[in-house]
Amino acid sequence: MIDDPVDKPDITLTLDRDGVIRDVARSDALENELLDKWRGRSWRETIPAEQASRVARAIDASRSGGESTCFRVQLQLPSGRELPVEYTTVSLGKNAGFVAIGRNLQSLSDLQSRLTDVQKAREQDYWKLREIETRYRAVLDASNEAVALVRSTTLRVVEANVAAARLLGLVPGSEFFPDLPARDRKALDGALETARAQGRAPNIALHLPNGAQWSVRASLVAGEADSFYLLQMSELAAAPAPFEESFGLDEILQRFPDAFAIVDRDGSIVKANHTFLDLVQVGVESAVIGQNLRRWLSQPGADSGVILGLAQRHGSVRMMRSRLEGDLGSTTQVEVSAVADRTPHPRFVGLILRDVGPRESRSESGANSGIAELVGGLSSPKDSLEDVVRAAVEMIERRGIEQALAECRGNRTLAARYLGLSRQTLHVKLNKYRVDPD
Repeated sequence: MIDDPVDKPDITLTLDRDGVIRDVARSDALENELLDKWRGRSWRETIPAEQASRVARAIDASRSGGESTCFRVQLQLPSGRELPVEYTTVSLGKNAGFVAIGRNLQSLSDLQSRLTDVQKAREQDYWKLREIETRYRAVLDASNEAVALVRSTTLRVVEANVAAARLLGLVPGSEFFPDLPARDRKALDGALETARAQGRAPNIALHLPNGAQWSVRASLVAGEADSFYLLQMSELAAAPAPFEESFGLDEILQRFPDAFAIVDRDGSIVKANHTFLDLVQVGVESAVIGQNLRRWLSQPGADSGVILGLAQRHGSVRMMRSRLEGDLGSTTQVEVSAVADRTPHPRFVGLILRDVGPRESRSESGANSGIAELVGGLSSPKDSLEDVVRAAVEMIERRGIEQALAECRGNRTLAARYLGLSRQTLHVKLNKYRVDPD
């Protein structure tokens, strides 16, 4: 049986119980080193002074209890060469001394250095890719042409630039043109088949449901786990929009003093004006396109899901109070009105979010004056401070319940959520204060 040379020790020292080297054996890799000079010397003398304490502990452990130890040192050989070595001591008996077996760690150290270099190189590659991705997104968003990346297996949008989202409603997760006429659907399927076979396909013209004609050019992009279609689209004939052309509707909405946004039925934003960007503390429109509205509108009982659900069921929502939270920590009390593009099964919902912060301040001021009047009316010596406080709290609580019911159109469940109460607790307070929900 041939021993694996990797398992053989590089240095074997036989020492007496005082740590004096009696014999030295070395591997073929160290045959040119004059290790025989170590015979008769203390083991500590072969180790750098700053690491000699490790050898001293190993000698003491072997001499006192015969325990084995393992430690690493930077060994200096007689030739002056330095070598990282891991020593393991094995006792030969209490009075017989011990053996120190050393293994060269140079190859391991080199491997660790190479791994560190590889890791640094991968980090540099990662940041280069991030920089390329940032530039790629900037180029896409700056393009006037609508561009979308669509998964080949599901025909769902993976990425889309601002033009594709604004002009065609293509946002990540949406299906690519699901309502095409049969003839145009056949032409699109043929172009995609050509792109799969040849890598790219010539331009085709598609007629959208709103009457506009768009030129579409498809290219195949192969990925590690899936393939994608890169679709570049430009408008051939715009749908009639005399009102928008005459009045510049998009420009008016962008300058609108209230926040305005359009979301799809799942809540993903497809358009937003500058006021909305200011309220959510985001610099550019492209950073909110494709993001879900619940990221900023998440107040329990009046979040984006509740508002969109009401708009989808009833067609519209009018002046519902909620709270808008910005990315930098700001909180704005808003009044939300929403309308669906069609009923039933709307595709998009438009929302106007009005900042009611100053109005809330005036309401609070009015409430405070009401409290002051109440306290003034209870200034009789017979009324204790406890009676005054109780009456003031009940008045504030009653006004809060009335306001919540008004905002939720008499819906007790939504009003309870708005107030942070259970429905049963709200029912008890309605009876207590004799408030009529209708």
